[in-house]
Amino acid sequence: MNLKTSLLILVLSVSYQSFAQELNCQVQINYSQIRGVSRQIFDNMQKDINQFMNTHKWTNYQFENNERIRCNISITLSSYAGNRYLGSLQVTSNRPVFETSYESPVLNFKEKEKLFDFEYFENQNMEFNEATHGSNLTAVLAYYAYIIIGMDFDTFRSEGGTEFFRKAQTIVNNAQSSQNKGWKAYEAPKRDNRYFLIKDILNSRNSAARRAMYRYHRQGLDIMSTKFEAGRTEVAESLRYFQKVHRLDPNLFFLKIILDAKWKELIKIFAGSTATEKTKVATILKEIDPGRIKDYEQLTKN
Repeated sequence: MNLKTSLLILVLSVSYQSFAQELNCQVQINYSQIRGVSRQIFDNMQKDINQFMNTHKWTNYQFENNERIRCNISITLSSYAGNRYLGSLQVTSNRPVFETSYESPVLNFKEKEKLFDFEYFENQNMEFNEATHGSNLTAVLAYYAYIIIGMDFDTFRSEGGTEFFRKAQTIVNNAQSSQNKGWKAYEAPKRDNRYFLIKDILNSRNSAARRAMYRYHRQGLDIMSTKFEAGRTEVAESLRYFQKVHRLDPNLFFLKIILDAKWKELIKIFAGSTATEKTKVATILKEIDPGRIKDYEQLTKN
């Protein structure tokens, strides 16, 4: 059964047992700032993280090999001491659009610099325990695995990723007593770290943003191959959901990372639209994403 086209049925049926893994994750380690360390260590680190993300079983759902969620993790290391490393990372993910070869960007989250601190030991198994905060390396990776999967599931069923977001929330809760960075509210005055991302996602006040992801993708992009105008209209209407949560909280971090992933795609989708629709869409986008006003103004100039 094709997970991507049948998720509505799958999530209402009995849970599937373990089959293929969920992620098709490409990992890149940038260690250009590190001196005096063998390149082999970083090659092994990249291989181990790649294996952890792609072979760990994150859900009970069945994924065919070609259905695995395409995602990328880019880690930039800035310093090290012994087996301890400090750096930052960026996480992105894509989602295929029905009956096309196009993949729509879903997630684009770049952490602030020097928030990712972890220990890495060569030739040691990378283990993750959902009940405790042990290795910060695997905790961060697992957190983003669940964010990626949750956001992907949200695009196939309205708020369908809740169970995975709750797992990410558990990881955050477990990390509160640790000394590792990026997990606590007080560390992010602008509410833009791991703690606030999952808090935003699970806050019922922001549920319209999650419903927008379903309407945007499943009711919009997925029908554009056969009903282009109707699909584009649904994408336009989904923006009203984003507008609603923006007006409740103009600094909503969750909405920011969605727009970081979507803004270029939105401009392309509506570049050939009617003048009326362009104006409507541009007006909403300039309100909810004011940092890109000049980019959205191009819609109404063409």
